[in-house]
Amino acid sequence: MKFLDLAKVYIRSGSGGNGCISFRREKYIEYGGPDGGDGGRGGDVVVEAVEGLNTLIDFRYQQHFFAQNGRPGEGGQRTGKSGDDIILRVPVGTEILDEDEETVIADLTEVGQRVVLAKGGNGGFGNLHFKSATNQAPRRANPGQPGIERTIWLRLKLIADVGLLGLPNAGKSTFLAATSNARPKIADYPFTTLVPNLGVVGVDGVEFVVADIPGLIEGAHEGRGLGDQFLGHVERCAVLLHLVDGTSQDVVADYRTIIHELEAYGGALAAKPRVTVLNKVDALLPEEVEEKRRALEEASGGPVMEMSGVSKAGVTEVLRALRARIDTDRLRHKAEAAGDDAGEAPWQP
Repeated sequence: MKFLDLAKVYIRSGSGGNGCISFRREKYIEYGGPDGGDGGRGGDVVVEAVEGLNTLIDFRYQQHFFAQNGRPGEGGQRTGKSGDDIILRVPVGTEILDEDEETVIADLTEVGQRVVLAKGGNGGFGNLHFKSATNQAPRRANPGQPGIERTIWLRLKLIADVGLLGLPNAGKSTFLAATSNARPKIADYPFTTLVPNLGVVGVDGVEFVVADIPGLIEGAHEGRGLGDQFLGHVERCAVLLHLVDGTSQDVVADYRTIIHELEAYGGALAAKPRVTVLNKVDALLPEEVEEKRRALEEASGGPVMEMSGVSKAGVTEVLRALRARIDTDRLRHKAEAAGDDAGEAPWQP
């Protein structure tokens, strides 16, 4: 299945049906009053987050979505049928943006979340509504309200616990393939990964989701390479796993390139917890591993782990470190939610 994480969509809700002008006409009833019914309501345009989707590719082939119009009212005080809603089904993690691509209308982060993007127009009143003591036979009815027409953007941000970061060919896809059932393309050249990959990783009986995004290069936040398109996919992660290629000539420069891109991208991405790992240690001599690890620790100001995605040396320790960060993040969110609930003032009569 092809991957698409940004789509432009044109929507229009249904217009309301017109009210009816009608009078009661029956045998032996000489002066039948007005009995025109109201028009039906137009359908809404609704977006719903559903399971089983991880791409917006369907919206490449269909970009226009129109809800059904309401039917006009009829005689005998019969209201017109309301128009059917139209539902846009999107993956969990989809942001809905206004036409300017900046204003966030809604963020669908849970299965079953729904948001009405355009409400259908109300049906017009039939002439029955305009009957009065001074106007027993009104010959007027309201037209239905027009539907709402707008342009929106759908932007998918994958929901994962861990986001993999690193320069192209740092070993991210190898790590994901070694620790999960995901089968990303792996080869010895940059930009092997062209689309984000998700994998479910398990350690000590606990599972979590890891997202592998295309490698970043210098200037990615400005649109160079592929990184600018995909940094958004790790914004929701609890922790970032920063893999540094141990076979690189300058591991410190590689590390600083990624950190600079995170800071330049903005938002809270640079402030997220990170686990820094010197990868591909199986291809280095022990003294080289020690030298490069110390250089990375000095540059990062924190501990640096060692790992080989190919031989799987150190992989379990890395997974446990990630799990610890994820558990900490979940406890923090629970504490914040409990604090918000406790902060509500009790109702007093």
